[in-house]
Amino acid sequence: MSSPAYTLFRQAIEQKKQIACTYHGKPRVLCPVILGHTDGQEKALVFQFDGMSERGLPIGGNWRCFFLAEVSSASLGDGPWHTGGSHRTSQTCVAEVAFDVNPDSPYVGRKKR
Repeated sequence: MSSPAYTLFRQAIEQKKQIACTYHGKPRVLCPVILGHTDGQEKALVFQFDGMSERGLPIGGNWRCFFLAEVSSASLGDGPWHTGGSHRTSQTCVAEVAFDVNPDSPYVGRKKR
């Protein structure tokens, strides 16, 4: 059974909605791009474009890997979809991808090593 955070992140991917949440005690605004599991833990690759971060958030945002068990106070929001302008490397955040905002995803249904 999926956690409430996993269900919400899945809904955000399907509807291309933003999520406002707290992660590691800091407010974040993001767009989830990939959702699934790594070593049995629910994980998401997101593009965070607003809020705070432990390492700072560059202007324009940055890619982040979230453990969904550490997400709290999550809610869907309206606004433009953000995915950043750079995709230089393959994602390594989510080993078993269940959902990807990209309809031509090379990850869905395959395990990443």
